[in-house]
Amino acid sequence: MRALLGVSDKTGLADLARGLHERGVELVATGNTARAIAEAGIPVRQVSEVTGAPEMLDGRVKTLHPAIHAGILARRDLPEHMRALEAHGYAPIDLVVVNLYPFAATVASGADPESIIENIDIGGPTMIRAAAKNSDAVAVVVSPSQYAAVLGEIREHGEVTAATRRRLAAEAFAHVAAYDTAVADWLAAQLPADGMRRHFTVGGEMLSELRYGENPHQRGALYAIPGIPGGIAHARQLQGPALSFTNWLDADAASSLVAEFEETAAAVIKHTNPCGFATGESALDAYRRAHECDPRSAYGGIVAVNRQVDLETAQELARTFLEIVICPGIDDDAAARLARRERLRVLVLDRPAPDAYDVRSLGGGLLVQTRDRVVADRATMRVVSQRQPSEAEWADLLVAWRVCRHVKSNAIVVVADRMAVGVGAGQMSRVEAAELAVARAGERVSGSVAASDAFFPMPDGLETLGRAGVRAIIHPGGSKNDAEVTAAADALGVAVVLAGERHFRH
Repeated sequence: MRALLGVSDKTGLADLARGLHERGVELVATGNTARAIAEAGIPVRQVSEVTGAPEMLDGRVKTLHPAIHAGILARRDLPEHMRALEAHGYAPIDLVVVNLYPFAATVASGADPESIIENIDIGGPTMIRAAAKNSDAVAVVVSPSQYAAVLGEIREHGEVTAATRRRLAAEAFAHVAAYDTAVADWLAAQLPADGMRRHFTVGGEMLSELRYGENPHQRGALYAIPGIPGGIAHARQLQGPALSFTNWLDADAASSLVAEFEETAAAVIKHTNPCGFATGESALDAYRRAHECDPRSAYGGIVAVNRQVDLETAQELARTFLEIVICPGIDDDAAARLARRERLRVLVLDRPAPDAYDVRSLGGGLLVQTRDRVVADRATMRVVSQRQPSEAEWADLLVAWRVCRHVKSNAIVVVADRMAVGVGAGQMSRVEAAELAVARAGERVSGSVAASDAFFPMPDGLETLGRAGVRAIIHPGGSKNDAEVTAAADALGVAVVLAGERHFRH
């Protein structure tokens, strides 16, 4: 039995090589891998001894040779293949152990383009694909996490079993696909934006397998997308049970909402919709105000703040049953206080999400779009009503507009004093969304402002808000009935701002 080894990550290499040697496996390895094995006192041959050709071009060419690939690809069940190997003096290769140049880590490190390009592996993926293609005879190993199982089978059976070879082959092709996706994404990012890509690939490494998916009869897992690690998937969990599928969705919704704000902000999320949001003078102030928006719905919610959590804030958080708390940092004494809530998950998210695509699956395909971004700039907006918003109303309108993007359509958000006092989410009718937001706001609706994620097709939705006491409303505009809607606002003395962009969230 012959093994070919060429690994960038030397974790566990010496133990694997020693175990293979003890089972009589001949070891052939590329330059640095061969040196590491030899330094461990284990016999090994350099690839150049097998190929009869030196490594070239600063290591770009090492294994791209018939002596290697014929040995991997030859079908053992075809006599003509075996005769061809013998005629050329090549030997079969039965085990290929390769992990790839650390491309993603190099990108994440902020390296220069030349270094990144040199970490695009060529020979590694070629060997992996060849070995996986010939899994009837060859085992391919792409991660140190696979070493123990493979070595165990060789010790027990004298070979890697057929079932394991097939599983390893599937994992290998997926591994290379994810690697190539990372390379393609980086190369595409170097080009000027010019429409959507002709080919779109999705790949990533599993971060954790979940107990189940959205429901107990579904399977689920969390994967990392290629590129610089960031976003909720890479948050550090300080305490509490593993997150469920729906926990991850809610955590992403919460962290994404507070990330919209430079000022101190807190959000309370239920079923990916905000049931509470507020800005404040401190994390404690923002959270208290966000909780006040809808205290009943906040029970069992997910809370995100965009500031460090101190002890006083932790004590306030601990007063309510919460599933998750997300923050960019937490004081030691605050962490100790929350640790007393054993079922509470605490996530530290210190790096924002990368500007990746929004990808959703549907039957037989994928829907892909660029991420939605809110422009909350008064200079790009138009006041179309007779009444002008006051400065205080403008401040609340801009808060409502940013929050509204994070509410399922049809969406209406009522804000008073930089605090979401009423949210109408996911309604089939925009009028019903307005009615729900008003009902949730209660007495707080008087003197408030509101945002709608899309235009009002008719005056009735705006009239519902205005008659309840809303004094200023922001919406995208664009309806053929915009003038009629604005006329209704003027009759009620309501200021109307057209933002010029829609923010559906389906």
